[in-house]
Formats: sequence, structure tokens, C-alpha cells
Amino acid sequence: MSSSPLFLPTPAPALTFPPTGPRRWGDVNHVAKKKVANPAAVLTWAGLLVVLAVLTGCSGAGSIFSGKAGPPQDAIQVTPRDGAKNIGPDERIEVKVPDGRLESVEVTRIEDAQRQKVPGRIADDGRSWAPRSGAGRLGLAAKYSVDAVAVDGSGKRSARHTTFTTAVPRHRFIGYFKPENRSTVGTGMIVSFHFNRPVTHRAAVQKAIRVTAVPPVEVVGHWFGGDRLDFRPAAYWKPGTEVTVEMALRDVEGAPHVYGTQDKKIAFEVGRSQTSLVDAAAHTMEVRRDGEVVSTFPITAGSAGTATYNGKMVVSEMHEVTRMDGRTVGFGGEYDIKDVPHALRLTDSGTFLHGNYWSDEDVFGSDNVSHGCVGLEDVQGGSSDTPAGRFFDRTLIGDVVEVVNSADKQVAPDNGLGGWNLDWTRWKAGSALR
Repeated sequence: MSSSPLFLPTPAPALTFPPTGPRRWGDVNHVAKKKVANPAAVLTWAGLLVVLAVLTGCSGAGSIFSGKAGPPQDAIQVTPRDGAKNIGPDERIEVKVPDGRLESVEVTRIEDAQRQKVPGRIADDGRSWAPRSGAGRLGLAAKYSVDAVAVDGSGKRSARHTTFTTAVPRHRFIGYFKPENRSTVGTGMIVSFHFNRPVTHRAAVQKAIRVTAVPPVEVVGHWFGGDRLDFRPAAYWKPGTEVTVEMALRDVEGAPHVYGTQDKKIAFEVGRSQTSLVDAAAHTMEVRRDGEVVSTFPITAGSAGTATYNGKMVVSEMHEVTRMDGRTVGFGGEYDIKDVPHALRLTDSGTFLHGNYWSDEDVFGSDNVSHGCVGLEDVQGGSSDTPAGRFFDRTLIGDVVEVVNSADKQVAPDNGLGGWNLDWTRWKAGSALR
């Protein structure tokens, strides 16, 4: 064997090439059809090309012409892997380098055409990146992109871009809430959520809803079963209070494999103070505005067999006119009034304070004749000049109406916005957060 570092063959005769000029795509065998002067020469040159190919290797990023070697595929390791699908919300994003250090990492959550950076930090040794504590779980039905740059021990940089998508949950829950955004409410307003699915992870859901006030006041949530969560302070709101409700329910697991959808913020303002005291025995309603008595109206309440609930009730709906059908509240066909004026809902079970044009005017202030509602004198079609019209025009959703001296029991705290019938100790006992 030759001692030469590279064996080269004896120079071969020059190869014969076809004449220059245009050539049709059909002439691909043109060269092959020409007679080769020395077949061995072709094989010899082919052998040289093979040797050169072996020496240069097969590098995507480097070659003998550039003099640079490409970075290995695993120079930057990303979890979850590139292209992964159906990633669960409890999986963690992690970026590592086995050698060198990470220079920069940017993780982006892409959802509903919105891009949001995931907060995180590179470890002190530069070898890994992880989301910051408190960043929360991965969002569901979202795409994530990871862009990382690393520097190896010799100072060479390498970059990596990966993406993955998270699972789309089959079951979602939402919370229908009161009051409305940007509304002005009475001092007795209770923030109330009704969920469309039963919530078993109550602490997680309650923690994701934040109710704050200016001026500051402690606000506590209370669960009524698994589908309702109400918030209130210890006493009625002060007039002028500004309340903010933040819902970070999106992707919160409310029950096994059932996730929230809402991520929003609403605000409302507390107006003047107005409370009304209905004395069913005296057939009167006393209205106080900012602590001062401003009106006393004659009323009719529930009759002996259908007495009005006692207790504190909050106006939750207001209707200029509405239909009241006894069949919807268990009274069969006893009544069906299609145009009840000035109706204010007090309970979910059907207690209203409303205008009454069908009873004799003598009953107001002297007798209780209703099926449980509180009636004020009115005319058909309603009028702002009647007792019912005047009271309606000066009422806000969130105003408190308290009934005393009725033959019925106290209204349940979950019948409408009846939470004021619980003292503060019992109210706080219904919180899922300790």
C-alpha cells in the first residue's frame, strides 16, 4: 500500500463532452449515447468524487466550503415536543440545554387571534427555562410557540422554534352573573353567579372570581349548592362605592374534565341608599332615602292562605309591564293577568312588588288580598302619578325591600338575592376558601 496520505490515480485522458447549444428535455440520454474514449477514466473520476464526499460528510449547516459544522439536533431540548397535540393543562413547558447556556427564551400563547407571552425565567446556571410560579396551568384549546437561542461552550449560537397545541375540552361551564356591567345599583346588591353545570371544585372556582371595592371593604363568597355562588360585604354597600368583578375562569377545572370559559372584568357603581319596610299587618310600606323617611304608601300583601314572605328581599328585575300567570307558580288557573304594571321581582319563586289596578282601591292600606305579592295602587297601563308608578321610577335594581309582621315564614337566603337574611358568621361559613 502506498504511504501517500491520499491515493490519486494516474491522470486520465480528457473526457469528451457533447457540443454546446440548446438541448431538448427529451435529450437526457444525449451524453450517454456518445462513445466514451476511455471508460476507465469515467470510473476513476467517479471514484475521486466518492472519496471527496466521504471526506466532507453530509452536513446541512456546514460543508467544506463554509468550514462550519451544524449544531446537533438536540442542542436545545423543548418539552412538550415540537408538533405535539392534545397536551393536557397540567403539563409543564420546559427548555433545556445539555451544554452551554440559554441566551433567550420566548414562549407565546396564541388563542382567539390573540398573542400573550408566558412569563418565565432562565435558571441561574443558564441550563434551563421554566414558567414563573403563579403562571398557572396551560390554556386549553390554544397553540403555544417556543423560540429559544442558546450559546455552546465555543461561543456558537443555535436557535430552535417549536409549537404544540393543547387539548380541546369536551365539557365547559359558564357563570351567568348579576348585576350588569356599568350599571348603577342599590346598596343591597349581591353579586350572584349561576353556573350551567354543577361545580365540585368550589375552592378553585371561587378563587378565580375576585370582587373588590373602592373604598375598600371585605367581600366574601357564599355557596348555595354546587351551581350558585354569591358575594356580599358584611353590611350594605356605602353609596358611591365602585365595585369590580374579575372573572379568571377560563380553563379552571370546575368539576372533573369540566372547564370554565370566561376571562373578563365588569364594574358597577352603588347609587343612593334606598330601603323599604313593608308592614303586612299595618298594610303600609315606609320608604327611606339615605336614612330619612321620604314616603309611606298604603299596600296590600298576601292573604291568609298565601301570605307574603317575611325578611329582606332585593329587587333583581324591573318590568314596566309583565304577564303573571298563576300556573307558573303553582296556583293553577286562579289568575292570569297579561298586563301587570310596574313589576319589581323580589324572589325567584315569584314574589313581586307591583302595581295593582284590578282590586278595589279600598283594599290598599286595609286588607291583604294577594297571592303573596306586595301590591301598590295603579291604573291599567301604568302611570307615573300613581303610588306604584312613583315608587317604580325611584327604584334601582339592588334596592332592599324588607317585609315584617306577615303570617308566612322568612324567605330563604337563596330565594332571589336573599343573602342578607344570613348574619355575617353564617355567610362566611358558606365560603369554600378558608
